[in-house]
Amino acid sequence: MAATPDDAARTITETPRRDAGDRAEPRRRAPAATGMHRAGNLGEGSGRQSASGRAEQAAERVAALIETVPPGSRLGTKEELRTLCEVSVGTFNEALRLLQSRGLVTVKPGPGGGLFSAEQTPMVRLGNSVLALDTQQGDVADAVRIRDTLDPLLIDDALWHASPADIAGLHQHVTAMEEAAHEDDPVAFVHANWRLHAAIAAISPNTLLGSLYVGLLDLIESHTLSVLPAGDQPLGEYIDRRCALHRDLVDALDRRDRDAALRLIREHSTAPAAGEMDQPL
Repeated sequence: MAATPDDAARTITETPRRDAGDRAEPRRRAPAATGMHRAGNLGEGSGRQSASGRAEQAAERVAALIETVPPGSRLGTKEELRTLCEVSVGTFNEALRLLQSRGLVTVKPGPGGGLFSAEQTPMVRLGNSVLALDTQQGDVADAVRIRDTLDPLLIDDALWHASPADIAGLHQHVTAMEEAAHEDDPVAFVHANWRLHAAIAAISPNTLLGSLYVGLLDLIESHTLSVLPAGDQPLGEYIDRRCALHRDLVDALDRRDRDAALRLIREHSTAPAAGEMDQPL
């Protein structure tokens, strides 16, 4: 018989816990409440562990529970899982944020709602490649579109404000992209691509614009699991072409060639037809 969330919760509740001195101590078994085990907030009372450490520990306990159930299974309410993890509301909210950013849980409101183990990965097209994502597909597609809208603003700022050291750093990121392309590693290429764009954003004196852009990149990156080929063009050829475009873009910034830089970023961010999910790298 397959393990249920309650079976997994019972196992996790009895797992030994280590205190700040790394001494194993048995975790007290608590009576059941609302299908879960209620044990108070023992983990937070000592103050010997940081809030981030308690949140990470709570996230790990829920992740262990998720490993025992099929995708899409209901894990319980936030309060039930918070009680299982023996943490405060604030700490559990941080743990939930960690779990969502890792694509492990989804939250459904209303009757019968609560926390559920994440479904299998959907896909979103990115140019002639496909990103395999966790369940935040809509968020990622929106983030890509907004990112593309902000690109010309950041290129304009880079034309005015990039120092020789900034340009040298951009060339290094392009080199990392070229190395990933040469090694046929599309995942490394995509991450190097995003680091290049983050470095361009960091040049802007507009901190709001830069932080918004980097936040969008972080959202896209945190929900991306892999990169797969799509369409008729081989993924390797597409990556080589995008690599050349980014190299030309950085060269245009180096020359302070505004016309070429803006033309290239428009080519980079060419919007798809309405309703399509095809987005460029």
